[in-house]
Amino acid sequence: MGIPRTIKPHQRPRVRAVGLAMAAGLAIGLAACSSVVGDLPSQLGGLPAGTPERPAAPPAYPAVHDMPPPRTNTVLSEDERKRVEADLIAARERQAKQAQKAR
Repeated sequence: MGIPRTIKPHQRPRVRAVGLAMAAGLAIGLAACSSVVGDLPSQLGGLPAGTPERPAAPPAYPAVHDMPPPRTNTVLSEDERKRVEADLIAARERQAKQAQKAR
């Protein structure tokens, strides 16, 4: 068998339709990539009136791999830790009492 060398007359409309569909798809794809929506008038789907202008230079990306400076605060002493725990327990108990009164 193999590939036919000629297109038979009854196949021509189908080949033409496929070619037109491919050309239309290519044209739509290129047209979609070629325009910026922000440059279109607002009636055609562009940005609305009163939209702020884009900055001239894009903002810099954050430095992801830079390490923060070392912390200057120190670890709590044992007395400070016990005092903070007692304060948190007292606050929890006060909130529990207020919740019981509210019911």
